[in-house]
Amino acid sequence: MENRPKLYAITAFAVGILLTLGYKDLYPDLEWRFWRRRRANRTIAYAGLNDNGQITLEDHEKNGVPTKEAPEGIEACIGNTPLFKIKSLSSETGCDILAKAEFLNGGGGSQKDRVVLSIINLAEEQGLLTPNTGDTIYEGTVGSTGVSLATVCRARGYLAYICMPSDQATEKSSLLVKLGAVVERVPPAPIVDPMHFVNRARTLAAEHTADPSRPGRGYFADQFENGANWQAHYDGTGPEIFRQCGANLDAFVAGAGTGGTIAGVARYLKPRLPDVKIVLADPQGSGLYNRVKYGVMFATTEKEGTRRRSQVDTIVEGIGINRVTANFEAGRELIDDAIKVDDEQALAMARWLVEKDGIFVGSSSAVNCIAAVKTAQKLGPGHRIVTILCDSGTRHISKFWARAGCIGGTTNRKLGDLIGTQSQD
Repeated sequence: MENRPKLYAITAFAVGILLTLGYKDLYPDLEWRFWRRRRANRTIAYAGLNDNGQITLEDHEKNGVPTKEAPEGIEACIGNTPLFKIKSLSSETGCDILAKAEFLNGGGGSQKDRVVLSIINLAEEQGLLTPNTGDTIYEGTVGSTGVSLATVCRARGYLAYICMPSDQATEKSSLLVKLGAVVERVPPAPIVDPMHFVNRARTLAAEHTADPSRPGRGYFADQFENGANWQAHYDGTGPEIFRQCGANLDAFVAGAGTGGTIAGVARYLKPRLPDVKIVLADPQGSGLYNRVKYGVMFATTEKEGTRRRSQVDTIVEGIGINRVTANFEAGRELIDDAIKVDDEQALAMARWLVEKDGIFVGSSSAVNCIAAVKTAQKLGPGHRIVTILCDSGTRHISKFWARAGCIGGTTNRKLGDLIGTQSQD
């Protein structure tokens, strides 16, 4: 009796062993069947089958990504350019220095795409241009507007005739010819000279319209005085910056050639951000710095518009001017400050942007960035500044970048090297 529990335990253990061996012998494929069934269930699920083996269809278009119409034509790719932080300048100043990448516009690759499209749209509304009739748009430009005109004109059914100073980078005129524009290079001259590049374009447009033997009409775009210029930036660039910054912005910095960009953006931002500082970036040789600071373009001994010399004494192209334009005056009262940038500073900044950030831009963009850094230093750390990167450095190879030289393996340049030369600010 005392050994009976022990006997029961031994018997139970033996029975368990026998049962296990029996099941293994009776069902040798039990494990195989289990895994086959598991794989089958997984295959059914992947194939969209239900438990009964029937296919279940799903409409992923309803529940997935919504469809969107593709842009119609290259002109539909103009605007809505990215705004990004220039990491090196932001780190060095303690401010967010943001760049509006206007070189990524889809037409001619600069902010002038916006201007050209605005000018053409307005002229069409006014009945001054009709596509595919032989109408030709004439303009005097130092480069970027011409490239935008040549591109957008072809997209909209027009021809482009460009007059430009002969001292501009040759790759600009070469590109214009490849884009199908007629290019006339004229010697640099003051605005009072009939052969000034702007006056020449105006004259040619009038002659075209008056000639009954020529198809279509001639239309002078008049980017310096045409209000569609600043309006393009009031309607596009300004709202984009405001939205991309989330209405958090302390300063906007830009150069001025026609003045349309800084005027249009200022007119949009100031009513919505009354404390935002609008700062003009002006290259050496330009009179706009004095216009903002002192209200006059030249010394009292010189009447505005009568200088008998080249337009601007600087290597910088695209910004800087020695006369008053309607587009600049449209926003001049809203400009809070002006910063003068010399050629050496612009060249140093262009090299810096490649060396530190891999950003390859032209001369006017380099001037803008120098002025943005100086604005950040004035405001102090913690502020947000937006500036414009106008166009690619590929349009400035033979002149500006020829002087800037190659970057090589340089990696240790200091920010003080960029702004160390003496200049007005």
